[in-house]
Amino acid sequence: MTVDLDTATPVVALRDITIRFPGVLALDGVDFFLRPGEIHSLMGENGAGKSTLIKALTGVYAIDGGTITVAGDDRVFSGTADAQDAGISTVYQEVNLCTNLSVGENVMLGHEPRRFGTIDWNGVHRRAAEHLAALGVLIDTRSALSSHSLAIQQLVAIARAMVLDAKVLILDEPTSSLDRGEVEQLFAVMRALRDTGVAILFVSHFLDQVYEVSDRITVLRNGRLVGEYAVDELPRDQLVSRMIGRELSELSQLSQTAERTIDRGGVPVLRAVGVGRRGVLSPADLDVFPGEVVGLAGLLGSGRTELVRLLAGADCADEGTVEVHGKPARLTSPRQAIDRRIVYSSEDRRGEGIIGDLTVAENIVLGVQAKRGAMRPMRAGEKDALVSEYIAALGVRPAAPDALVRNLSGGNQQKVLLARWLATAPELIILDEPTRGIDVGAKADIQRKVAELAAQGLAVVFISSELEEVLRLAQRVAVMRDRRKIGELDQSEVDLDRLIDYIANEGEGTDA
Repeated sequence: MTVDLDTATPVVALRDITIRFPGVLALDGVDFFLRPGEIHSLMGENGAGKSTLIKALTGVYAIDGGTITVAGDDRVFSGTADAQDAGISTVYQEVNLCTNLSVGENVMLGHEPRRFGTIDWNGVHRRAAEHLAALGVLIDTRSALSSHSLAIQQLVAIARAMVLDAKVLILDEPTSSLDRGEVEQLFAVMRALRDTGVAILFVSHFLDQVYEVSDRITVLRNGRLVGEYAVDELPRDQLVSRMIGRELSELSQLSQTAERTIDRGGVPVLRAVGVGRRGVLSPADLDVFPGEVVGLAGLLGSGRTELVRLLAGADCADEGTVEVHGKPARLTSPRQAIDRRIVYSSEDRRGEGIIGDLTVAENIVLGVQAKRGAMRPMRAGEKDALVSEYIAALGVRPAAPDALVRNLSGGNQQKVLLARWLATAPELIILDEPTRGIDVGAKADIQRKVAELAAQGLAVVFISSELEEVLRLAQRVAVMRDRRKIGELDQSEVDLDRLIDYIANEGEGTDA
């Protein structure tokens, strides 16, 4: 099915959509049009309003202003069931299926064929197999869903959407956990559905994938519409500039901390010697000097997080010693580390970081108040000044101290966490995956702030799965593999290829 996207009547028309949360204008008069037979990418930084717009379209959020039209009919959604009845289905990054049931049961759940008043199980699996085959998926529908890969589970979720006769399919970050082959399989299914007239709304942080599969792109920024573009009329650099509101060249103007010379002749802020934990991490040494960014590089499960949790007192080492400014230190709890002016931002920002039911201001002052104790509460003026300072310094958006943190984007939640720990005036900050899952603009903001802080004398331990990011910021890289430290590389002697080779070959034949 070939559709002229310039003249086709939209199957979905969102006009002048406005949504408010306490202290936050999440969407401000946004228009969005989705046409049958197209793959349309929704792009923007974290906090731009993408998730809010999707939740308005799927009935999760009620709108405060504007109109929603589906297939020519004005709609008011009071819940997700209303959106599904209108032909709108969503497949999320974390597949919302019943993994304890069979594939066929998941595909036909709630729409099982019946015979003589009972479920026709043979019919269930026959019809499920037909829906899956239409997507090019040939698997045993009686097998447990849990026995299949995440990619197959996502295709099962799409097949379920087709059972509901979806006119609109929303795919929210569907490729974040897929390998290249699985992505290709998903894209083939998306193109096949598009060619039958299904309208697909695609959300992804991966620019290459957006350009590979999309017909059209809509860009949001700060809750407002920037524009709608045919994909072949919007070069990538212009897309990024529209997303972040500044030229791409500005992103390369980070302070190059990696090129600074670090004086390692004095006493380090932290010195760990033979620190380890039986069954968790082999004994490791690590020094961190004032103004230095030490990167930890290695594959998932290499021991990066295990090491920094021991240094921050989040877990207890059972061997080795730690010195802080040359004096022995016993760090058996995060509070002891904080007392030594060592702070740790966990990779699990939702589980071990932000407190979603508290405001931005309450999250920021939490560390300072914890250091003072319950008997020494911060004065209102002092609190307001501190919060305003760090919201401005880190570019938290929206700049609303009373906004609930759970309503902020992932990138802005990460900035609030960074503000919390910086407010305690640390001498060493440990950042574990601070830019994971956030957009290019927020990532650049955080990288720039880390570079700036290190240049001012703060010691930093920085973990990132993106090796280019580690090399951009760190003067020294400690390499981890199989839960042990295999060596260190100075920034002046390492590039990306050498670092990858070092990780892969455990440093063999390479001088550390």
